[in-house]
Amino acid sequence: MRILLIDDTPKQVGRLKSALIEAGFEVIEESGLTIDLPARIETLRPDVILFDTQSPGRDVMEQVCLVTRDQPRPIVMFTDEHDPAVMRRAIQSGVSAYIVEGIQTSRLQAIIDVARARFETDQALRAELQAREQQLLERKKVDQAKGLLMKMRGCSEDEAYTLMRRQAMSKQQKLIQVADQIIAMSELLG
Repeated sequence: MRILLIDDTPKQVGRLKSALIEAGFEVIEESGLTIDLPARIETLRPDVILFDTQSPGRDVMEQVCLVTRDQPRPIVMFTDEHDPAVMRRAIQSGVSAYIVEGIQTSRLQAIIDVARARFETDQALRAELQAREQQLLERKKVDQAKGLLMKMRGCSEDEAYTLMRRQAMSKQQKLIQVADQIIAMSELLG
């Protein structure tokens, strides 16, 4: 498994890198917090990103947000910070596993496995949420188009829907495409 190690505590980087290698991971790069982190992630394509920080401040959280927005990956954060508010911010920023105090080689595999599982679950939930939001948006547009047809043609809701379905089938389009066309035409005609 390919690990990108981000460390804002250079004194400890050797310790964590050694533990990762001992546990059988490939550390593809060690880095501090840099502006070009998203570009490095795109180039390196790590399986997991591991942050080692004494206290995850604003700069660390901004980097996590950038990484998770543009290049979603499981993120493990090792820190000495116990503050529940900081933990919440880290999780909300996209951290998959927040580990306080100590790196034990024997636990690394389990920690990374949990982070990957949580990441996959979060990604699936995000995808489902986006799909539901898209469905809702499409349904609203179809309802709006039906309303426009009902008003223009003086027909019932069922008749408007049937007209839209027929048009979609005859033009080999999706119902939402027909709805968008009706809405656009209505806006054009005023």
